[in-house]
Amino acid sequence: MYIKIKVIPEAREEKVEQIKDDEYRIWVTVKAENNRANTRVLEIIRKLFFFLCIRIISSHHSPSKIISIN
Repeated sequence: MYIKIKVIPEAREEKVEQIKDDEYRIWVTVKAENNRANTRVLEIIRKLFFFLCIRIISSHHSPSKIISIN
């Protein structure tokens, strides 16, 4: 399954908003430096979907990402 993610780094609080069935907006409190925001997004997605095999498919350096969940 693939989902689309829009990441907003350096937010005041962490939250997740579902826009469509396969599209989410995620706010994280960490900066988008040294892959910290991507790591935090993957941790949040793991808690939402309870899957262990989650990875970023495209747009590692962009706020809009596609994530694979198996």
